[in-house]
Amino acid sequence: MKGEEIKYPFYVKASIFFIGLFVFLAMLHIAQGIIIPLVFATITAIVLHPVVNFFIKFGINRLFAIVITLFIAFILIAALGTFLITQASRLSESWPALVEKFTGIANQTITWVSGYFGIDPMNIHEWIKNTQAELINSGSAAIGKTLISVGSGLMIIFIIPVYIFMILYYQPLLLEFIHKLFAEGNQKQVREIVSQTKTVIQRYLVGLVIEAVIIATLNSAALLILGIEYAVLLGIIGALLNVIPYIGGIVAVALPMMISIATKPSGWYAVYVLAAYYFIQLIDNHYIIPKIVASKVKINMLFSIIVVLAGNALWGVPGMFLSIPLLAIIKLIFDHIDSLKPWGFLLGDTMPPSLKIDSIIKKIIVPGP
Repeated sequence: MKGEEIKYPFYVKASIFFIGLFVFLAMLHIAQGIIIPLVFATITAIVLHPVVNFFIKFGINRLFAIVITLFIAFILIAALGTFLITQASRLSESWPALVEKFTGIANQTITWVSGYFGIDPMNIHEWIKNTQAELINSGSAAIGKTLISVGSGLMIIFIIPVYIFMILYYQPLLLEFIHKLFAEGNQKQVREIVSQTKTVIQRYLVGLVIEAVIIATLNSAALLILGIEYAVLLGIIGALLNVIPYIGGIVAVALPMMISIATKPSGWYAVYVLAAYYFIQLIDNHYIIPKIVASKVKINMLFSIIVVLAGNALWGVPGMFLSIPLLAIIKLIFDHIDSLKPWGFLLGDTMPPSLKIDSIIKKIIVPGP
C-alpha cells in the first residue's frame, strides 16, 4: 500500500552495506592524491587554530594572524625537513659501510654457532654474502627512492599550506554549514557537540604534537649519551613512529639497536638502547599520554592494529600515520553523540568490571527464573 514502509531481509541490508563500504573504500583509494593532502591539512589546521586565536586576542587581523601562524609553522617544518634530509643523505652514503660491519658481526656469530652445534657454515656464509650485496643495493636504493619521493612530493607540500590557509580562513563558513545540515530544533545540541568535539580534538592533536617533541628529545638525548651515530635523526624517526602503536615502537627501537651493533665495539650498546627506549616508553605510557595527550581517547589494541594495517593497505605509509589520529577523532565524535556512544565504547580501551562480565556469563550459562 501507498506509504507503507518496505522492510528488507537482513541479508539484503548486509549486502547493501558491504557493497557501499567497498565502493566507499575504493573511492578513498582512487582519490588518495586529493584526500591525503586534504586530511593532513585539516589536522594541521586544527592544531594551528589555537595559535591563530592567540594572535587575534592581541588585536591582529584574522587574515594576518593566519599568515603569521603559517609563516612560523613553515620555518619550523622547513628547518626540521632540511635537517632530516641532510641526515638521511649522510646515512645513505655510509649505508654500505654499516652493512659491511653488520655482516662481519653476523659472520662471527654464525661461525661460533656453527662450531658449537657442529653445522657446516659454508652455505650460511654464501647466503650472507649474497644477502650483503642485496642489502647494499636495495638499502641505498630505498633511501634514494625515499629522497626522490620527497622531491616528487614537493608539489603536494606546497598545496597543503594553501589548504590549511583556506580551512583556517573559512572556518566560520564550514561550521555554519554543519549547523545548516540539521533541523532548527537540534541547533542547540549540534552547537554543543561541535564545540565540545572541536575543543577535545584540538587538545588531543596538540597533545600528540607535544608528545612527539618530548619523545624525540628523550630518544635523541639517550642516544647521544650512549654515543650512537645519527642520534637526533633516529630520535626523531622514533618519535614519528611512536604515533603508530605497537608496530611503530618495535621498528623505532630496532633501528638504533642495529646502528649500535654495526658501529660500536660491544653488543652491550644494543642492550643499553633497548633499556633506554623501554624506560622512555614507561614515561610515555604512565605520564605523557595520561597527562598531555589525554587517556580518554586511547584506542584499544585490537582496533589500533586493524586500523594501522587498513591504513597501510588503503593509503600506504601516510595511511599508517593518519589512521590513529583519524580513528581517535572518530571516537571523540562517537563519544559525544548518544546514538553512537556504543561504537565509541567499542573503540576505546575501558574494560567493563569483571563482576558484571561474570554475572552476564552466569546468566547465559544458567538462565535464571
